[in-house]
Amino acid sequence: MATAEAVTQSLPQRNTSFTMLLQLEGMVRAARTRQELQFFFVNETRRLIPYQQAILLIPPAPSSPRYEVQAASSVPIVDRAAPLMQWTERLIQGLRAISPGSDIRQVSDSDCPEELRRDWKAFTPGHGVWCPLKHPDGQLLGGLWLTREQPWADHEVTVLQRIGDAYAYAWRAVGASSSLQWRWGMSRTVTWILASAIVGALAIPVPMSTLAPAKVVAKDSVIVSAPIDGVVSDILVLPNTVVSEGEILFRYEDTTFRSEYQVAERNLDVSIAQYRRAAQGSFVEAEQKADVPQLKAEVELRETERNYMYERLTKVEVKAEQAGLLLYTDRSDWIGKPVVVGQRIMEIADPKRLEVRIDLPVEDAIVLREGAVVKLFLNANPFSSVSAKVSHASYHAEVLPNNTLAYRVIAQLEQGASELRIGWQGSAKIYGEPVSLFTYLFRRPISALRPWVGL
Repeated sequence: MATAEAVTQSLPQRNTSFTMLLQLEGMVRAARTRQELQFFFVNETRRLIPYQQAILLIPPAPSSPRYEVQAASSVPIVDRAAPLMQWTERLIQGLRAISPGSDIRQVSDSDCPEELRRDWKAFTPGHGVWCPLKHPDGQLLGGLWLTREQPWADHEVTVLQRIGDAYAYAWRAVGASSSLQWRWGMSRTVTWILASAIVGALAIPVPMSTLAPAKVVAKDSVIVSAPIDGVVSDILVLPNTVVSEGEILFRYEDTTFRSEYQVAERNLDVSIAQYRRAAQGSFVEAEQKADVPQLKAEVELRETERNYMYERLTKVEVKAEQAGLLLYTDRSDWIGKPVVVGQRIMEIADPKRLEVRIDLPVEDAIVLREGAVVKLFLNANPFSSVSAKVSHASYHAEVLPNNTLAYRVIAQLEQGASELRIGWQGSAKIYGEPVSLFTYLFRRPISALRPWVGL
């Protein structure tokens, strides 16, 4: 009677385990990605076999003896640098070194390698089991490391062996579907047609193009430079103001110039007086007649000095050579500042005559011809482009203020660009000669690779 009752009570439990095993196998077959399988392996297996911690380990390569942690139960993201994960990887590597087979194995502290045994209680509740994921073809794809406080029963080990085989089959099936489906799902004819189409597409001619920073500048502007050495005392016109021809732009500090002119004029008067006295005395004394040519030359020298000082004095006030828009930084940047002859101070431009200055970096340079098409995209209006054509490109690169080597390219704006302003910046797309699509796509990688391969 007692035996019959025990058998009757164990039947529902066995039926429940069998039903759960079938459910888990069905859920495994429904998974589509390895991420889903990883989560399923370490979390859903608990519904069939109770455990406290489950860790999935997968080798980085099929022939690698080393196993890496991929997922852990109750953890959304695995940190392989954590002490538990590092200890587990070392433990499995040590167990695999002792027993490289593919059979499921119960592990206790006595089976743990000696160098890891002191941390057994810290990282393991008490009893562990290593369940390899072996594919039917014999390849070992990874394994599950399960731990709990109670020992593992024989029927639980048998169930784990069964579910482990199902896990290995699903892991291989899902991995192969993502990498081999497109490769072998087509016939050989379709594959050759597709490859020929790709090769033919790489030979399609397309215009070579490149991007470079650009700026709208004035065309044929007049540079206002310092005519003499001196100190700027005042600037009479504000920046970005329209000036007329002959209008005074700025003044020098004239104290030194006026003093030097007055001294030169007095020296000239003295020289003239000495010359006249010698010329009149030459009629009386023959000795003074010999000094007349020397004193005359002295007068001419003093007169030249006086004229030079006067010319400098007339340049104290700098005037506009033509009408236009006056461009410079700020009045406070120049007032009281000493300048030298030829130093650029201002610029007079016609706001209706504009052009584009493009700084083409050396590494992005392409073959340019006069009249090449340019599309200008300004930061002030990034949703529309302005058409232009290349009119000049420098032969030699120059160093820009940001320490980059670039070619200077000038492009002329087409009609309808009168709304642009001097100083606007953006990017310019320059179109060059037609090249194959292969050259267009791989020009930069080949240029970067050439110094390393020597081609």
